[in-house]
Amino acid sequence: MTSRITLSVDGEPVAGNPGQSIAGVLLASGRNAWRHGPSGAPRGVFCGIGVCFDCLVTVNGQRDVRACRRTAQEGDEITTQSRAS
Repeated sequence: MTSRITLSVDGEPVAGNPGQSIAGVLLASGRNAWRHGPSGAPRGVFCGIGVCFDCLVTVNGQRDVRACRRTAQEGDEITTQSRAS
């Protein structure tokens, strides 16, 4: 049996698998977007390799973490971001 991890996304518990990226956990939970760009358009994973910066989230108080590059950890507190004007 595979162990699971639980993180918080905007205060809601979300389950994931050990070793999964934050972006992977978010996508598997049905979230396609988790921030808004300057135009207000929803953003999520675009390149998936850390080049485009579309998947930025706040992790445990640290802003601008690339969700596609950061491995999810038990108890991580994820906050979505907005750069909409």
